[in-house]
Amino acid sequence: MKFKQAPKSPVFAADKSWEVEKRKDGYESDVTALVRRMVEDETIREDQRWAWERWRNDETKLKKP
Repeated sequence: MKFKQAPKSPVFAADKSWEVEKRKDGYESDVTALVRRMVEDETIREDQRWAWERWRNDETKLKKP
């Protein structure tokens, strides 16, 4: 994966909202439910996957100053 060619992050309308439904089988905070719901969106999931891969494979963070 070439990190110099970052994909454009998704842009949503200002009035975009996600329907948040908490899990019934245990405690779940509002924020966790919202994030879980947002990651179900394919564009957000792909953007976050790319960001995770970039962060995980960044060798400059492993070098001591």
